[in-house]
Amino acid sequence: MNTDAPHTEALSFRTPELGDGAAVYELVKHSPPLDLNSRYCYLLLCDHFNTTCIVAEHLSQIVGFISSYPHPKKPATLFVWQVAVAEAMRGRGVADAMLDRILQDGAPWASCIETTVTPSNRASLRFFQSFADTRGATCHRRSYLTGDLFGAGTHEEEILLRIGPLNAA
Repeated sequence: MNTDAPHTEALSFRTPELGDGAAVYELVKHSPPLDLNSRYCYLLLCDHFNTTCIVAEHLSQIVGFISSYPHPKKPATLFVWQVAVAEAMRGRGVADAMLDRILQDGAPWASCIETTVTPSNRASLRFFQSFADTRGATCHRRSYLTGDLFGAGTHEEEILLRIGPLNAA
């Protein structure tokens, strides 16, 4: 973590609202290597799934977003879909604080987190491993969505990360 930069004290965290969808879309658009979904998708996430999503604001601007939802086939598992933090805010613990807030307020029932990450997205792999390590949880990795499932040569493999149990932290 960058100790010279202001930390999360200058940020506010809240549940996203329908009107945040366009700003979230722009944040993800400027957060490669994340896959950019449609504006419609982000509108629905900010409305239908907002209890397990979060935005971080700095000076009234959305600078962080996590989308997640209860895994429909795995009780007590929160699936984290995307984690986006504005480039100027990276290295300040924003993603960590957002995920903690979701687990406290939106998903206190979750004992495990699952997410997928491409092998080339080293920043996300480090983030999730660190998140597990600092909470005394394990982070299991396995192949999940192979590249051929996306169509020939269109997308890198997605590795499934399973972090838990969270109550061990």
